[in-house]
Amino acid sequence: MPLYLYQAKDKKKSCAYCRKEFQILQKANDKSLSQCPRCGAPIQKIFAPFSSGHSKTGLDRRAKDKGFHKLKKVDKGKYEKLY
Repeated sequence: MPLYLYQAKDKKKSCAYCRKEFQILQKANDKSLSQCPRCGAPIQKIFAPFSSGHSKTGLDRRAKDKGFHKLKKVDKGKYEKLY
């Protein structure tokens, strides 16, 4: 089930919980929340960029630590070893 981010529409009429972003675990076909689960203030779903949890540099570092090599093509049929 995906996590969705919500935030209060009006920060002056909201509680500390919904004033900042908060996450709700919902099924993909569930209706979006319209009120804060704690204070009942109007809330809106906000966009959160997707992250796979792996950075390219982290993958490169782990591959290097395991003894793999990374090659970069520099010319037709020629490669340069990066690590």
